[in-house]
Amino acid sequence: MKKLWVSAVLAAGLALPVQAQEAADSVAPEMASGVSDKQMVTAQKFMVVAANPHASQAGYDVLKAGGNAIDAMVAVQLVLGLVEPQSSGIGGGAFLVYYDAEAGALTTYDGRETAPEAATPLLFQDANGEPLKFYDAVVGGRSVGTPGTVKLLYDTHAELGSLPWEDLVAPAIKLATDGFEVSERLHTLITNDQERLSRFEATRDYFLSEGTPLPVGHLLKNPEYAATLTAISQNGADAFYSGDIAQSIVETVQSAPGNPGILALDDLADYEIKERPAVCAEYRAYDVCGMGPPSSGALTVGQILGQLNNFDLPSMDASDPNAWRLIGDASRLAFADRGRYMADSDYVPVPTKGLVAPAYLQERAKLLDTDKALTVEQVVPGNPTWDHAMLLADDESIELPSTSHFSIVDADGNAVSMTTTIENGFGSRLMTNGFLLNNELTDFSFRTHREGVPIANRVEPGKRPRSSMAPTIVMKDDKPFVVVGSPGGSRIIGYVVSTLVANLDWGMNIQDAIDMPHLVNRFGTYDLEKGTAAELLQPALEELGYKTNIRDLNSGIHGIVITDDGLQGGVDPRREGVALGQ
Repeated sequence: MKKLWVSAVLAAGLALPVQAQEAADSVAPEMASGVSDKQMVTAQKFMVVAANPHASQAGYDVLKAGGNAIDAMVAVQLVLGLVEPQSSGIGGGAFLVYYDAEAGALTTYDGRETAPEAATPLLFQDANGEPLKFYDAVVGGRSVGTPGTVKLLYDTHAELGSLPWEDLVAPAIKLATDGFEVSERLHTLITNDQERLSRFEATRDYFLSEGTPLPVGHLLKNPEYAATLTAISQNGADAFYSGDIAQSIVETVQSAPGNPGILALDDLADYEIKERPAVCAEYRAYDVCGMGPPSSGALTVGQILGQLNNFDLPSMDASDPNAWRLIGDASRLAFADRGRYMADSDYVPVPTKGLVAPAYLQERAKLLDTDKALTVEQVVPGNPTWDHAMLLADDESIELPSTSHFSIVDADGNAVSMTTTIENGFGSRLMTNGFLLNNELTDFSFRTHREGVPIANRVEPGKRPRSSMAPTIVMKDDKPFVVVGSPGGSRIIGYVVSTLVANLDWGMNIQDAIDMPHLVNRFGTYDLEKGTAAELLQPALEELGYKTNIRDLNSGIHGIVITDDGLQGGVDPRREGVALGQ
């Protein structure tokens, strides 16, 4: 059998205060974990699963000290921004799905970046009204939206945290001051992007030593990040959104050589976190809940699963081409709706209830009752029930993978599912005060209209760009059962869906479900994970009528299953994270 992946290398000498358990046998061995050296981790009291050992350790230490899931979230994110700067950080934004055990309530917090007030619908068009090339728009200040992560951390901690704020910022300050060893993953990503990183002095000086990518094992210190966090520790979010740090952010954006931006001090001062109701969809005996607009994550995941609800997937397995036909075409139909209807609901009416209504999804699922792949002509947006009428055109925005996800469950049963990003790898490539700035505005559609009809995800002042981030909490009997999510651009949705199908329908434990080779279909072509057993399905899928593309699919799925016997954690072997619990 082909090797399914290359296991991530853990930080040398990191002690894991967990009890490891052998992975259970899966239903379909040829499509299961096979050679992964990751094992499902179990714990009785609490657990944190994050994409870097330093971040997991910081969250674990907070939970061990009596902190709750929100406290641990702060520590994890601030460390991730240091050790995994290409994926997330305080220069970006995040979505948080949170279960409050005492209140028995599920809610979400929107820390997505916003477009500057000076933004116009023509922001990403040239003098002739044509869309810019993607990287011409990304690299530099034009793509930078108002960061939301610091405000998200600070505001939710003020409302829900238990330990002192400064205690939660301290681990990242210490690590930034003392330094951490550059991992193979970070070295490789710097190497692959060094031409763009070298365009800006501060970024070049940090990531490239005399023009050479930082080597594996290099002790990387970040005193500027430590100073920024010290200010935030002492003065809260105000230290970031006003004063010297805010001024430096704005100057960096507006003076970016070759591609200046329009972010202003007022944009930072006016930024607000928004608490929004969770979007839930019925699947079997579960409610699959997540972040609604401006994220398309929960709606599209919910639409796919809502269609699959009409088919007997549990009688199939992960090696059955027909199972992947159903999953793939349900995804294509959901993405057709996503492109037509989903955007920031504060600016554009979105038929949120109609898109996940069981009757609507049952009707859409009738298209799947065939034995061949759907034709291009069949994959068109549906007509969900609207609260009011709206005519919209299809979107064509580009969303490339980066991002990070972590899952936390504390000793009281509170749960955090948070997906966090600066968008493209290394964001805008602009660096200030020890952190990278996002390129989130390029998640908007570069076009504003199609044939005279407006596109929902067009640029507008103050608007939040559509996202595919899908932090998810699956509820069973009104309590959290699975806490999961992933990075990966618009493929996030497929990664989350297949993980849930593997766990809920095919009986795989959370580690086997995460290990499972990826097959993702968004727009017709089936992406098959290179070097895995997914390649074995290529002939059968092509016989069904699909075009296929064998490629790397670098997810970062991190999940926790909550059982009567305790917590079970799974870590994506495609990255370098760990699960820690007690």
